[in-house]
Amino acid sequence: MKLAGYLLLSCLLVATAAYAQIEKIIPVRPSPATLYNDLTKSATFLTKPQADYLERTLVSFDDSTSNQISIVVVESLEGYTANEYATALGRKWGIGSQTFNNGVVVLISTGGGDGNRDAYIAVGYGLEGAIPDVTADAILENELIPSFKEGNYFDGFKRTIDALKKAAAGEYKQERRKRKSPEVGISSIIFVIILILISLLSSRGGGGTMINRRGHRGWTGGTWMGGGWGSGSSWGGSAGGGFGGFGGGSFGGGGAGGKW
Repeated sequence: MKLAGYLLLSCLLVATAAYAQIEKIIPVRPSPATLYNDLTKSATFLTKPQADYLERTLVSFDDSTSNQISIVVVESLEGYTANEYATALGRKWGIGSQTFNNGVVVLISTGGGDGNRDAYIAVGYGLEGAIPDVTADAILENELIPSFKEGNYFDGFKRTIDALKKAAAGEYKQERRKRKSPEVGISSIIFVIILILISLLSSRGGGGTMINRRGHRGWTGGTWMGGGWGSGSSWGGSAGGGFGGFGGGSFGGGGAGGKW
């Protein structure tokens, strides 16, 4: 019993350190806050008129539904998986509201060369029912990646935004397809070990209260190997940009990724 407790404590410490490390490399939230963010050195992934159009579209969706979709383009994932990076970014920026956790991150990495560049859709806790992993995967494979492979980035984003809006409203339909194996990072492995230890302690009557920690939601909704027990930062109030600002939403690792 004591050994299991020590192992659990050790894993918690290691996991905390791992999350602290990844948050250090996540870019700071832009000020004023915007929903379309090209963080590459040249910041020319799209033309300015295209970027402005997407920003207006995303702001309009936020205003009408309170759901927040943020597009983020980076050059490198700094050695982390797309799942880890997108989830950590969603938490650090607080995309979505703190009450409903209704944020979505569309992450694009431009590094890696043709066919090996990452695209990932990370879904906040509150939208995991409407946009489960299989739906996020279908949107990537059917809407975003085909356009990106042809060099039509603007069209890919437009189609992805439209599909996410429909999915959030329960209107997006996709063909049934074989689920791809999700990415597994070191923090994901640690998280699974923690859950196993918690389960063992609970079965012996020694840790029943811990299973009710908020992080358990990361197992039941979305991709189970995400960093589900972190919480988003609170960014209450207006950010002074084209929309009201991010609200402190939380992410647990739900979503899907692909290559382009």
